[in-house]
Amino acid sequence: MILVVGATGHFGRETVEALAAAGEPVRALSRTPEKAALPAGVEVVRGDLADAETLAPALAGVTAVLMVLPYGADPAALLRAASAAGVRRIVFVSSGAVVDGAAPQPDVIAAYHAGVERAVVATGIPHTFLRLMFPAVNSLSFAGQLADGDVVRAPYAAAVSAPVHERDVADVAVRVLLEEGHGGRTYLLTGPQRLTQAEQVRVLGQVLGRPLVFEELEAEPVREQMARFMDPEFVGALFDLMEATIGKEVEVSPAVERITGRAPRGYVEWAANHVADFA
Repeated sequence: MILVVGATGHFGRETVEALAAAGEPVRALSRTPEKAALPAGVEVVRGDLADAETLAPALAGVTAVLMVLPYGADPAALLRAASAAGVRRIVFVSSGAVVDGAAPQPDVIAAYHAGVERAVVATGIPHTFLRLMFPAVNSLSFAGQLADGDVVRAPYAAAVSAPVHERDVADVAVRVLLEEGHGGRTYLLTGPQRLTQAEQVRVLGQVLGRPLVFEELEAEPVREQMARFMDPEFVGALFDLMEATIGKEVEVSPAVERITGRAPRGYVEWAANHVADFA
């Protein structure tokens, strides 16, 4: 039995669906199972990372755990319960911001994910870390603006990433959860091509058949506005990470192809799979 924590988010849901399609026994942890809307045959159990008493039943009979955590969530109770349940494998979807061996880490995003990685290692359970940097689903943040017109207004038009499709993350997660040979490994997962934010909007426009334009905003006013309703340190780290990619050859990782045996999906395919989200 495989337990997916974060089963209703983008990466967790795709992994649950892939495991179910492959006929693997999979259990999804959710605070609101009645709203999970996962495929038939998936066992959905009520559980909350902040409520330790709900975790032991969710982990009964589980051999492997996929952890997709919201930023800032404390994994301590989950990891204690996993150890007590005899879990034999943990896969954690982490951040590409983590710098191995750095103390302190360069920002709060890296520090949080590095801390979870250390906590997983401390359990002694065989583990694998899947690190992501600016995945393709981040483009869903454009949808609100595109509901009212054809212009995306945001800072850092030239910020570069190699956006990975969430289905590729799920395909890698399935292999790592089911196969031997990935214990103690860390994989950076990316898509097959580097794109600036402005180029992503252009591609999205081509797929949607709309004349989309990226209009660059000054970063500081946007940073200040976002910091009013989000953790200011998180916002600052996110903006700094984006700014640091401008003019850089960000890494395009071979990990998806090496692990799954096929080339990763490109941004065009991601956009085509999400047309309804921009309707």
